[in-house]
Amino acid sequence: MPVASPTPSMLVRLRPAGPWRIGPDSGDRDRVDRVYHSDSLYAAVTGATMRLGVMEEWLDATARAVEPAVRFSSCFPFLGDTLFITPPSHVWPPPPSSRVRWKGAKFVPLKVVETLLSGETLKDESWMVDAASECLLPSASPPNTAIFRVAVRSNAAIDRGGEGALPHSTACVEFAPGAGLWFAVAFANDDARERWGGLVQGALRLLADSGFGGGRSRGWGRSEVPEFTEAPLSALLLKPSEVQAESGYWLLSLFHPAESDAVDWQRGHYAITSRGGRIESNAGWGAEKSAAKMVTEGSVLVAASELRGSAPDVAPAGFEHPVYRAGFALALPVPLKPVAL
Repeated sequence: MPVASPTPSMLVRLRPAGPWRIGPDSGDRDRVDRVYHSDSLYAAVTGATMRLGVMEEWLDATARAVEPAVRFSSCFPFLGDTLFITPPSHVWPPPPSSRVRWKGAKFVPLKVVETLLSGETLKDESWMVDAASECLLPSASPPNTAIFRVAVRSNAAIDRGGEGALPHSTACVEFAPGAGLWFAVAFANDDARERWGGLVQGALRLLADSGFGGGRSRGWGRSEVPEFTEAPLSALLLKPSEVQAESGYWLLSLFHPAESDAVDWQRGHYAITSRGGRIESNAGWGAEKSAAKMVTEGSVLVAASELRGSAPDVAPAGFEHPVYRAGFALALPVPLKPVAL
């Protein structure tokens, strides 16, 4: 099993200061996604670099580069000191239980992933699934423990003359006290961390004030000052396995393969999604992006070497400038056949 190199990285915690609107792929107002995906996070940071006056250099170092200097995971929930994540699809869900509907959990604590990868089993009497957030929680959790809930807010659009109103509702995510979203940032090397680490932190502080996702004009998507923890990626997230076994790559981000990615698509455990959305640019505000097929978080891919990924141009035909969909891989090697230590 290949040993993960000590990738210079940082873990970021965002503590929401109000509701967040994470739009679903369908675009429906009355629905939300429960994951703020890595491509959306990259797009938000890129928008912040434009305001900071370094966007062209940022694009040259990331979307236009053969090897991106900076990669982001998607954003996952946390509660207190516990980080939740989309588990590796080759070990989740566990065998059916009469007590716990395992497949109802989209997010599990990182320690659960370590348990499953070591070949151990989960005791069903120790766990329960919070249906609202789709998080796996200890069964000893206080009643009504929640990380977040989906709420629907009612609104009305008023015409300029004030004579007509069009009521509508919009779904959002509301977080519990002590809860929020976390993600990882990985740098290509120490030079990339030195060049871009401070800039990324500055961009994230700017976004914490202005907002992530939808509904920013009404104050949604904001957070308290981001919290940064710097350490190698493996030390931040998953203890390396000592078992020498065949491995796969567990995706913590969306992934669009590069031509050089030697993925064995006949193996592995993965799912594909189609990502669309609309452009935020003075060259054509609201223009529809071309759809891009991407491998989802939690997928486990088998490849001859570390996954790289790419950032395809998803601008519609004839658009004034490229629009990049970040599909860089942020992945951890995991054993394909867990063996108890």
